[in-house]
Order: sequence, then C-alpha cells, then structure tokens
Amino acid sequence: MELIPEFVFTARLAPSVPVGDGPFGARRIREVLGGEVTGERIRGRVGTGGGDWVLVGPDGWGRLDVRLTIHTDDGAHLFVQYFGVIEYTEAAHAANAGERSSDYADHYFRTTPRLETGDERYAWVNRTVFVGEGRLHPGPVVEYRVSRVT
Repeated sequence: MELIPEFVFTARLAPSVPVGDGPFGARRIREVLGGEVTGERIRGRVGTGGGDWVLVGPDGWGRLDVRLTIHTDDGAHLFVQYFGVIEYTEAAHAANAGERSSDYADHYFRTTPRLETGDERYAWVNRTVFVGEGRLHPGPVVEYRVSRVT
C-alpha cells in the first residue's frame, strides 16, 4: 500500500454555532463558505453550502462529519464527505482563536474523504480511497493534504 499526493484544499468556515452539550459531547456546526482546490488532476473551488458538524468529546478530541462540493475548473461537480478526528492541542486552539496557523505536525488531524461524481472524466474518484491530514488557519480556514491509497 502506498499514499500518492492527489490534491490540497482549503475551506473557509463560518463562525461555529454551538448546539450545546449532549450525551456524546459538545456539538458545533460550521457552514462551509468556499475555498480552493489545487492538484494535478483536480483543480477548482470549494462551493458554498457545505457544513462541518463536529462533536467535541470530553477527551478534548473532535469527531468530524463534513460534507462539501468541489466545482472543478473544467465544469465537473464532486460531492465530498469525510469523517475524521482532530486533537485540540494548544496550536489548534490558537488557530481557532485567530492567533496563528497550526502546522500538520502540531496535532493529530486526519480524515477519510469519500468523493463521488457522475462526471465520466472523474469516474476514478468513485472507486478510490483517500486519506487526508489537516491543519488550521485563522479565519477560520481548514487546509487538507489529500492522498489516494494505492
């Protein structure tokens, strides 16, 4: 098994809406406001209207549930859904507070994106496993390096 870098994307997020503490932790919702996608085979922009439904547990870790759309520069539309985990370290809290960016090595921030499309030019994404690692920027903005698993 090998990881092949595929694309990098950023997503600008709206301020979080705290749903409150429930039986599984504190639920926060952030709307996706847009972003950019850069890669050799996938380039374009992240559309509006997606969302990030994160559940922050009492252990200080966030469980991610994200859905968004990529609109490629050549007119295709890719649905993206991913689950993952983020460790809320000091660096992550500083980035969320707008103080500085975190680096990939500052915290465990991993995702498993699933891409889906009906566009034949990108049919390969429907049968590819992807993994991503993330970091945070003030804004708030998330940035992911996404690789395909061979």
